[in-house]
Amino acid sequence: MTAWFVVAVPLVMMFFALAMERVESRLKHVAVQEEEVEEFLEQARPNEVRALYGHGIGRALELFRLRRLGGRAAKLRPRRTRS
Repeated sequence: MTAWFVVAVPLVMMFFALAMERVESRLKHVAVQEEEVEEFLEQARPNEVRALYGHGIGRALELFRLRRLGGRAAKLRPRRTRS
């Protein structure tokens, strides 16, 4: 009985560690990057801070990214003149 215990415990721990590594690798891709949070905290507007308070960091960063992309897109887009 002890021999089975000595063999089983390391195997169970090894499989648990492998499973946790897979979970961690999936979470790395979903997690928010530290640089994004720092940039958000430095440049956030009031509506983005309200989104952070009300809906969490995901929604707040989404608004922040949309604003940044909108500003860049406006610079790249030619302006139309009324005829």
